[in-house]
Amino acid sequence: MKKFVAVAGNIGVGKSTLVEMLCTKLDWEPFYEPVAENPYLADFYSDMPAWSFHSQIFFLSHRLRSHDELAKHPTSVIQDRSVYEDAEVFAQNLFRQGHIQKRDYQTYCELYETVIGFLPPPDLVIYLRASAETLLRRIESRGRDYERTIAPEYLAGLNDLYESWIAGFTLCPVLTVPADDLDFVAHPGHLELVAAKVDDKLTGKEEVIFAADEVARAAD
Repeated sequence: MKKFVAVAGNIGVGKSTLVEMLCTKLDWEPFYEPVAENPYLADFYSDMPAWSFHSQIFFLSHRLRSHDELAKHPTSVIQDRSVYEDAEVFAQNLFRQGHIQKRDYQTYCELYETVIGFLPPPDLVIYLRASAETLLRRIESRGRDYERTIAPEYLAGLNDLYESWIAGFTLCPVLTVPADDLDFVAHPGHLELVAAKVDDKLTGKEEVIFAADEVARAAD
């Protein structure tokens, strides 16, 4: 039976890497963020309070369309970042920072909540949890110039929003992965462990955790 899995997590946590490696292992199809030029992006960076709402609406429309297409996809897929994060984390963060006005944010949330009610949820969300220190280290190692100015406080704030979102998320099962302790690239056993836990969740096992001793054994 085909499955639709979404991988969620903060900037630099390893979403794309896990999507690629799991799909190779499971012979599923990866789905990364579609390359779509946001016509508001240049304006957004020059004047965030004026253009944040427009930019987020654009991103939301693309993510909603992608989610709908993946739910109807004929084979099993794993998605790099979910539609939920765009609204629950990144749009909310712009609102908290004062870049989206309350009236506009309420309109955005009403649109998001209405459309989400019509979309089938994934079969599983894999949430990669990592500290800001781990995120910064991984961001630095991948060497993207546009990410060099990301502050630890910004990542910590996003982490708080991620934790609030995942704590109240009930649309589908969630597998929380301790990404501080797992390195899928350096330790093939860690990928095997994650894949086994994914199978546990998809086959209906209620409580699935990563015990410290099994994480340590998987690194050997």
